[in-house]
Amino acid sequence: MGSAGTDVQSAEDSAGPTPGDDPEQAIAGNRRLLIAFAAIGVVVLVVGLVVGTRSRTAPSDWAGTVLERPQEKPDLVLTDTSGRPYDLRAETEGVMTLLMFGYTNCPDFCPISLSTLSAAMEDLDLTTGRGLRMVFVTVDPARDTPEALRSYLDRFNVDFVGLTGTPEQVAAAQRAAGVPPAADDPPGEDGDYTVGHATQMIAYQADGTARIVYPFGTRRTDWNRDLPRLLEGERPT
Repeated sequence: MGSAGTDVQSAEDSAGPTPGDDPEQAIAGNRRLLIAFAAIGVVVLVVGLVVGTRSRTAPSDWAGTVLERPQEKPDLVLTDTSGRPYDLRAETEGVMTLLMFGYTNCPDFCPISLSTLSAAMEDLDLTTGRGLRMVFVTVDPARDTPEALRSYLDRFNVDFVGLTGTPEQVAAAQRAAGVPPAADDPPGEDGDYTVGHATQMIAYQADGTARIVYPFGTRRTDWNRDLPRLLEGERPT
């Protein structure tokens, strides 16, 4: 009998307060339950906010900036590094084309962007014959002769196309591509100068339309992920 009474008492203790218990103990027990439920509610709320925030701020799966309005490939004719006229639309018809404006004396943006792209193309075994064209237009035609331009681009990829022209032609090309015009900075005591210019690469897909622009700082892994999709005709959205 004694052991049975002990078992009953244990069951009653585990069941919580009963009408016969001390009121203060009952109130304390209920308070502990309320605190526990409140803590659970706070945890659920915090988790919900974190998940919700992540879903709202999830980055695009494209590395570049998707354009609100697609842009047609500009209709322009400049001079290539062999001295011949280069009609951008005609020469790159049906070929995905990356267009960038820069200059051979650029201390940072141009060499970094070109070397990163070249490395990605090597990773993917992409060449001009594989449906991709890289076109580099100088914004410093006074110093970037066709020979200097060719020598510079060959450091990165012999398939890169270099274009130059008169200052008026180069300015018109930038307007046609919708990029800010380049501007020469004041020369130093040695007469040398830098040129402020747009640093993005515009990606025109095989249909001649640009739907995405890649800013300076686009990584090799970004190109490795995006280029095959663009070449396959996937449209950035």
